[in-house]
Amino acid sequence: MKVLFIGGTGIISSACSQLAIDRGIDLYLLNRGQSFRPVPEDAKALIGDIRDKQSTLDAIGNLHFDAIVDWIAFTPDHIENDIEIFTGRTDQFIFISSASAYQTPPSNLPVTESTVLDNPYWKYSRNKIACEERLVKEYRDNKFPFTIIRPSHTYDKTLTPFEGGYTVVDRMRKGKKVVCHGDGSSIWVMTNHRDFAKGLVGLLGNSHAIGETFHITSDELLTWNQIFELMGKAAGVKPDIIHIPSNFIAKFDKDMGDGLLGDKANSMIFDNSKIKKFVPDFVATIPFSQGAKEIMEWFDADPKKQVVDKRIDKIFDDILSEYCK
Repeated sequence: MKVLFIGGTGIISSACSQLAIDRGIDLYLLNRGQSFRPVPEDAKALIGDIRDKQSTLDAIGNLHFDAIVDWIAFTPDHIENDIEIFTGRTDQFIFISSASAYQTPPSNLPVTESTVLDNPYWKYSRNKIACEERLVKEYRDNKFPFTIIRPSHTYDKTLTPFEGGYTVVDRMRKGKKVVCHGDGSSIWVMTNHRDFAKGLVGLLGNSHAIGETFHITSDELLTWNQIFELMGKAAGVKPDIIHIPSNFIAKFDKDMGDGLLGDKANSMIFDNSKIKKFVPDFVATIPFSQGAKEIMEWFDADPKKQVVDKRIDKIFDDILSEYCK
């Protein structure tokens, strides 16, 4: 099977690239060659810029693919570009959307793929919804062979679950207070990218997945208190957690507020029965307790990776100073 990943060296896609190679897929990666993650051995690198139509056409030449996955489409104009370039060049086009596109906050749990898409809080999510709607229209009008994937919070060893990267861990290790939204009891799902890859790769070239939508997540449910505590344990400390309402946090930083009110502040539980039906061998096996250890091992292996975002760190100080006065 011949597959093209647009991107392919990111947090989620890197694990999918490696698993595709391991399963004998003839994998091509189209990107600008600027990621710190290397192209997997045996993958074919095509240097091009998906935002530049001619650059992409020059890179792919006359190749036809059994499946194409666009990991870096975020707005409807990105999808328009994909449709224009790849119509007639693939038997399946997979768009990576987002589980934050689901109704926010959800009126019913668990969320299924039929849950309505509606996020009035986060423009990122509304753009993903618009992308999905454009693909559905193109399927109805011209049978463009889409499959939509909605990841939730998917991580690898380079990504902490917190705003500001290593910043919150640094605060934990220095004995400083850390900010947790709400009372920390909302339910969240952390999915390791290696688990996600099992579901995504299982859908490549699957004709039954054309015109279908899937989310792919772990079945492990965690409170945000547990997420902070597991990261603290992996970092060798007990975090001093201060619970602060999401609306209060949002007043200090729009991006942080959008991500909370439009996603993380709400309990999310996903029904994964659909992906399990289409990909029978899909099962998430990596608990976040293991994932947290892998994250800290990665950061501790090289102190240069332990970068503190001074802007985010100050925002946390300002939030705590105002809330606790």
